[in-house]
Amino acid sequence: MRWTDIHDIAIALEETYPTVDILTVRFTDLWKWVQALPGFDDDSQRSNERILEAIQMAWLSERA
Repeated sequence: MRWTDIHDIAIALEETYPTVDILTVRFTDLWKWVQALPGFDDDSQRSNERILEAIQMAWLSERA
Protein backbone atom coordinates (compact mmCIF):
# COMPACT_ATOMS: atom_id res chain seq x y z
CA MET A 1 0.00 0.00 0.00
CA ARG A 2 0.97 3.58 -0.64
CA TRP A 3 -0.36 6.86 0.76
CA THR A 4 -2.64 7.20 -2.26
CA ASP A 5 -4.37 3.88 -1.52
CA ILE A 6 -6.87 5.70 0.68
CA HIS A 7 -9.65 3.09 0.57
CA ASP A 8 -7.33 0.14 1.24
CA ILE A 9 -5.74 2.02 4.14
CA ALA A 10 -9.18 2.82 5.59
CA ILE A 11 -10.17 -0.85 5.47
CA ALA A 12 -6.92 -1.91 7.12
CA LEU A 13 -7.29 0.72 9.84
CA GLU A 14 -10.84 -0.40 10.58
CA GLU A 15 -9.67 -4.01 10.87
CA THR A 16 -6.77 -3.01 13.12
CA TYR A 17 -8.50 -0.37 15.27
CA PRO A 18 -12.22 -1.25 15.28
CA THR A 19 -13.06 0.53 18.54
CA VAL A 20 -11.12 3.78 18.08
CA ASP A 21 -13.10 7.03 17.96
CA ILE A 22 -11.96 8.02 14.47
CA LEU A 23 -12.73 11.71 14.81
CA THR A 24 -10.49 12.08 17.87
CA VAL A 25 -7.41 10.47 16.30
CA ARG A 26 -4.60 12.99 15.95
CA PHE A 27 -2.98 13.17 12.54
CA THR A 28 0.41 12.42 14.12
CA ASP A 29 -0.98 9.13 15.45
CA LEU A 30 -2.78 8.36 12.20
CA TRP A 31 0.47 8.98 10.30
CA LYS A 32 2.26 6.42 12.52
CA TRP A 33 -0.57 3.88 12.40
CA VAL A 34 -0.75 3.92 8.61
CA GLN A 35 2.98 3.29 8.31
CA ALA A 36 2.71 0.37 10.74
CA LEU A 37 0.01 -1.39 8.71
CA PRO A 38 1.03 -4.72 7.15
CA GLY A 39 1.72 -4.21 3.48
CA PHE A 40 2.30 -0.47 3.74
CA ASP A 41 5.43 0.48 1.83
CA ASP A 42 5.77 4.16 0.99
CA ASP A 43 7.99 7.07 1.95
CA SER A 44 6.81 8.67 5.20
CA GLN A 45 7.51 12.10 3.74
CA ARG A 46 4.98 11.60 0.91
CA SER A 47 2.12 12.13 3.33
CA ASN A 48 0.50 15.47 4.09
CA GLU A 49 -2.49 16.82 5.99
CA ARG A 50 -4.78 16.53 2.98
CA ILE A 51 -3.97 12.82 2.54
CA LEU A 52 -4.40 12.13 6.25
CA GLU A 53 -7.75 13.89 6.26
CA ALA A 54 -8.87 11.84 3.24
CA ILE A 55 -7.80 8.65 5.02
CA GLN A 56 -9.69 9.69 8.15
CA MET A 57 -12.88 10.41 6.20
CA ALA A 58 -12.60 7.15 4.23
CA TRP A 59 -12.12 5.29 7.50
CA LEU A 60 -15.23 6.97 8.90
CA SER A 61 -17.19 5.94 5.79
CA GLU A 62 -15.88 2.39 6.09
CA ARG A 63 -17.25 2.16 9.61
CA ALA A 64 -20.70 3.49 8.70
